[in-house]
Amino acid sequence: MTAMAHEPLSQEVLLEWFLALDTPEGFRAELIEGETVGTPPPDGEHEKYISRIVRQVIKRSRADMDFSGNKGLILRRGEACPKNFVVPDATFAPIELDPFGSAGSWMPCDGVAMVVEVTSTKPKADREIKRRCYARSGIPLYLLADRDTSQVTLFSSPEKDDYRDHCTRAFGKPLVLPVPFAFDLETADFI
Repeated sequence: MTAMAHEPLSQEVLLEWFLALDTPEGFRAELIEGETVGTPPPDGEHEKYISRIVRQVIKRSRADMDFSGNKGLILRRGEACPKNFVVPDATFAPIELDPFGSAGSWMPCDGVAMVVEVTSTKPKADREIKRRCYARSGIPLYLLADRDTSQVTLFSSPEKDDYRDHCTRAFGKPLVLPVPFAFDLETADFI
């Protein structure tokens, strides 16, 4: 038997294949830096963190925020990969922009004020790969609740493929969210 070499998929073919995926109920598929990533439904602790963050943002933000859980975002591409199709655990945007009302399954990230990820089965993707994608696309704030390290980190000031600034706090310590949120995120419930 002879092995046959295959050419790598073109970006257009990869994107077309990805968009045609039929994922099982509860799962989500993402195209991140040229790789297709499948994520199983989250566990209860993961959802607890998201719930606590969303509740605080809606109740305490200086600006009224719209929230979407598991909203597909189309992010800018890197040097050698197609556009990124990423599904953050939570996406926030000022309500006056109404970004979710007329959006399809996948929307551009214009107007998004903050995305949130809670680490799950592939924490490296949340810590590094998605961080690069969000920064590259100019999303102003990226909040990461890292269950393995028991820390919450706010990345800010996106520049090229990363964020220039970050602030990390241990679970149990408050984390300052800047304008347009302008409040201290309490993390005591994460312990």
